[in-house]
Amino acid sequence: MYINKVFIYGNLTRDPELKALPSGSQVASFSVATNRTYKDQNGQQQDSVEYHNIVMFGRQAEVVGQYLKKGRPVFLEGRLQTRNWEKDGVKHYRTEVIADRFQFGPSLRDGQGGAPAASAAPAQEQAAPSSDAIQYPDEDINPEDIPF
Repeated sequence: MYINKVFIYGNLTRDPELKALPSGSQVASFSVATNRTYKDQNGQQQDSVEYHNIVMFGRQAEVVGQYLKKGRPVFLEGRLQTRNWEKDGVKHYRTEVIADRFQFGPSLRDGQGGAPAASAAPAQEQAAPSSDAIQYPDEDINPEDIPF
């Protein structure tokens, strides 16, 4: 069995570009940046950024095109796919994430950072937290108290 699965959490680097296929189905393409912080051999903290090309199809492409904007955080799940083509005798390659699922990241209204949400955010994002939400303890959990 082989697995080709990708999970990415990052910020959009540009607004999604929507196009229609000849079949009438929608295709959204955009880019997401992810950050990595690490220490180099000298102990200095370094930051690096990776840019990921994302493609979505169908109804999800329409939703992405409507609600996601540059700078907005998003969580994506999908698979890697590399396309190749030849132009002027030169072979070109492009690796993309074909996203199957996505979730909106937190917005400024949530108090957790991120970019401002679009004015017409989806209903699930506008809902106030319910009283059934998980209540976490204020104090730290001691790892020795965990039974496994």
